[in-house]
Amino acid sequence: MAHATGIGGLFFRARDPEALSAWYAARFGIDGVPWMQQAGPTVFQPFDQNTHYWPGDRQWMVNLRVDDIDTLIETLRGEGLAVETRDEWDDPKVGRFARVNDPEGNPVEMWEPAEERR
Repeated sequence: MAHATGIGGLFFRARDPEALSAWYAARFGIDGVPWMQQAGPTVFQPFDQNTHYWPGDRQWMVNLRVDDIDTLIETLRGEGLAVETRDEWDDPKVGRFARVNDPEGNPVEMWEPAEERR
C-alpha cells in the first residue's frame, strides 16, 4: 500500500495573500516558494470539533517547528505582537510551545521540540 511521505503544502484563503505571505516570510522565513524543511517530527491530528485548544471560530491552526523559541518570542514581542505562552503547554518530553496570531487572526503555534525529538 502506498503511504504519504510528508506534507506537501498548506493552502488557505486570505483577504490579502501578498501581505500575509510577506508576514510569514519576515517572521518565520517561509517565503512561499518550495520550502525545504529540516527533517523532524510532524503531527497530523484532527481534534474534536469542540476543542478549546485554539479559538472556536478557526478551523485550523498551523504548528511550526522552531529552533530557538525564546529568541523568536522576544523578536515577535519586540514587534508588538501578542505572544501567548502557558506553563501547561511545555512538556520536557515533547517540547516548548508558544502562540501568536497572524494578521488575519489565524493561530500560529510555535514548537521547539524537546532535545530527544530533534
